[in-house]
Amino acid sequence: MGSRPRFIDDLPRGASDAAASLPLDDDALLDAYSSTVIGALERVQQAVAFISVERRLPGDPGGRGARGGTGSGFIFTPDGYLLTNSHVVHGATHIRVTLADGAKFDADLVGDDPGSDLAVLRIGSPEPLPHVELGESGRLRVGQIAIAVGSPLGLAQTVTAGVVSALGRSLRSTSGRMIYDVIQTDAALNPGNSGGPLINSAGQVIGVNTAIIPGAQAICFATAIDTAKWVIMQIFAYGRVRRAYIGVAGTTRPVSRRVQRYFGLTSESGVHVMEVVKDSPAAQGGLRTDDTILAVDGIDVESVDGLQRTLDASRIDRAVGVTVLRGVQKIDLELTPTEQKG
Repeated sequence: MGSRPRFIDDLPRGASDAAASLPLDDDALLDAYSSTVIGALERVQQAVAFISVERRLPGDPGGRGARGGTGSGFIFTPDGYLLTNSHVVHGATHIRVTLADGAKFDADLVGDDPGSDLAVLRIGSPEPLPHVELGESGRLRVGQIAIAVGSPLGLAQTVTAGVVSALGRSLRSTSGRMIYDVIQTDAALNPGNSGGPLINSAGQVIGVNTAIIPGAQAICFATAIDTAKWVIMQIFAYGRVRRAYIGVAGTTRPVSRRVQRYFGLTSESGVHVMEVVKDSPAAQGGLRTDDTILAVDGIDVESVDGLQRTLDASRIDRAVGVTVLRGVQKIDLELTPTEQKG
């Protein structure tokens, strides 16, 4: 007969007690997942900040009263620039930043963009500060590890871990503008996590934790870091985000392989125009509902987010070429974007 497995109860008397008394190396108790999370956290922990703000109460122009708020943020340069959510600091009269080592700083608002729910702060320090490495959200894959760090409910340096649940989501910002290319994760977020980093297994920031759906479980969102990088550069250049406006509402739509081959297109998708605002630059330039925008100024446009990024400050008040699919025709139009208001 074949031998059966031997369990610890089958060992000779006293052997189980001897096994239990053997010293265990702490490292041996860590599985690969735990080691990955710990290693990633150690790369960013000192750069994650707790942010507290004061705002004037409505109807109190003299500033005698104030209400507070809290959130999270992270340092992304050694000279003290921080990234956080716009809704954490928008309208604040005083911003205070507390680092992981307990150091406290008053922060200045460098730029605030409610349209992407992002803001850049600056703190002064005589010494270089610990800072994160910004990753590339465009290389993310659903299922990979995602780790959130922040101060939910005022509990600083709280860590939660999960996976990237979905990519390319859309989320409406506090300004009413849609934020595209949003990361969905099941790493738990709570009030106060806003503005903290979402990191990958290498400790690189892949997103800025932004929102939850009240009442839902394990459905949380972060603004993709590629979007945040663009916003940062706009704020550094102008102190705000300047965007060109053409006056369309649209959605990302794939382009069939047959159409790609026929017209020799390099992109696999475009922006399907669902609405053209009356008297807008798009209307004046001849853009129509049901057109599919393929390129702006010769730059391929494969998504709504891509269109928004292409319509930057450099295209305000100058004629730009727009390539569209209209039925079975490829058409080149010309229109002049204006600056987006609000």
